[in-house]
Amino acid sequence: MSGSHDSKFDGRIAFTYPPFVFYEFARFFVVASLEMQSVAVGWQVYDITHRAFDLGLVGLCQFLPGILLFLVSGHVADRFNRRNLLVMCYAGFATCSALLLFASHQGVRAVSPIFVVLVLLGVVRSFNGPVSRALLPQLVPEQHFPNAVAWHSTIFQAATILGPSIGGVLYAAFRGPSAVYATAVASAGIAVVCTTLIQLNVKARVREPVNLTTVLAGLRYIWHQKIVLGSISLDLFAVLLGGAVALLPVYAREILHTGPWGLGLLRTAPGVGAAAMAILLAHRPLRSRVGATMLWCVSGFGVFTIVFGLSRSLIVSLLALTLVGATDMVSIVIRAVFVQLMTPDHMRGRVNAVDMMFIGASNQLGEFESGLTASWFGTVPAVVLGGIGTLIVTAIWAWRFPELRQADKLTPSGN
Repeated sequence: MSGSHDSKFDGRIAFTYPPFVFYEFARFFVVASLEMQSVAVGWQVYDITHRAFDLGLVGLCQFLPGILLFLVSGHVADRFNRRNLLVMCYAGFATCSALLLFASHQGVRAVSPIFVVLVLLGVVRSFNGPVSRALLPQLVPEQHFPNAVAWHSTIFQAATILGPSIGGVLYAAFRGPSAVYATAVASAGIAVVCTTLIQLNVKARVREPVNLTTVLAGLRYIWHQKIVLGSISLDLFAVLLGGAVALLPVYAREILHTGPWGLGLLRTAPGVGAAAMAILLAHRPLRSRVGATMLWCVSGFGVFTIVFGLSRSLIVSLLALTLVGATDMVSIVIRAVFVQLMTPDHMRGRVNAVDMMFIGASNQLGEFESGLTASWFGTVPAVVLGGIGTLIVTAIWAWRFPELRQADKLTPSGN
């Protein structure tokens, strides 16, 4: 019943399109592999050096390649077959996991080889992001795209729930990272196979000449679309300041006094909240006042980050991180629909490359910022100050971008 419409399938209409199913199956496995791997890398690096600053470097190593390559990766995503590019990216992730497995088997007790692999991982990420996101709107009709985005986010969060948990359990059970990296290799391999099964009938895009004008087209487009500019820049600064994920190994060991299994739960909690919210949005999509809703939810993200920072209870910390994930998911869905539906297909690679740079900055650079401020002020003050910063940024953006504040519906016009 590919693409047929039936009211009983309204909440999950995107799954009636086989290309979307294969795409999401592959994405689940590759995200799960990266998430379980991130738990192992964080624990392994902190176990070697016992320095919070080095946890920040884990994020920086993955962020810098994206900054350096985002213009190139966006142009590549608009110029070549996106499905084939995605297969190559997933194969690249499998290669990075295999290199980490090799280093672990060799008994490496220095962080420099790990950081080298993380830089390579950052290069693959820089191409994977724009390609993956630009391919998504081609999988379902435009009228079903908000539903696809909600389920896309749900599946991503399901992988972020299972990935860290599996990573923590495997690390503890096998007393080291090797089993985690081996499982990550296998998962990425499954993603490669699933992606090759995606069949699309897509009109060939006109290949624009490679020059400064076409490469920078994504930046110019976003600058003139104030709703898009406001939504992605809000995410950049709010999550950059409010991100506490990089410091979870410190919280697990020194503040909440738990082990790798506890770290896995802490990494999982935001995904639980985000997945629950994404499923809710798939069945009960936002109908109005989406701009104001986004701003309020980013504020909630800041508040719950502060609660987590001050908590000394594992239960309270898990609850706070769950609510961090839930509030963040609302803004993720709103921003994704705005960016994708307001962008012509021939420019989606370049626009998504810019968006992914913002996301990468808020996540990986946010990890570096967290590690740096923690080394300056201490772990708890760093997280609390970040949450306060998120609230300040949200207030400024509500004033500076009235188009975003007044956006009413999830349509290409935003009103």
